[in-house]
Amino acid sequence: MNDINVLTQREKKVLALIIEGKSNPEIADALVISTHTVKAHIESLYRKLGVHNKVQAAVYAVLNNILEESTPKIFLKNKS
Repeated sequence: MNDINVLTQREKKVLALIIEGKSNPEIADALVISTHTVKAHIESLYRKLGVHNKVQAAVYAVLNNILEESTPKIFLKNKS
């Protein structure tokens, strides 16, 4: 399993926005960066997580509770 701690804070923010279903231009606007920079962050987090696309990255993050504070509550396991 890949270690989420290798993700930078920016990569974690990008991943959180991916989970929300944001497009690259929407991520760029939210983080006030270029779409080219968004693509670079996405490629880096794919490499670190061992995934190949946004769906895989989001599923990996949700299933592993990587960004619990950013994960839509509907996807979280019942913690009672």
